[in-house]
Amino acid sequence: MIAAELLALLACPSCKGPVTQTNDAASLVCPSCRLRYPVREGIPVMLLDEAETLQGDGDQSL
Repeated sequence: MIAAELLALLACPSCKGPVTQTNDAASLVCPSCRLRYPVREGIPVMLLDEAETLQGDGDQSL
C-alpha cells in the first residue's frame, strides 16, 4: 500500500488530476483519463509510456 500522504501528492502526468489506488495496490488509476499506472516493488511508475488504458465501464479492480 502507498501511504495516504504520498498518494495525496501524486498526480496524473497527463491531466494533472488526482489518482487513486486499486484495491490490490498493484496500480494507481486516473479516473479522468481512464489510465492505470503500475506500482512496482512499492514504487509508482507515473510515466505515460507505462500507462494502460482502462477498458469497459467499470474496472473490477478499482
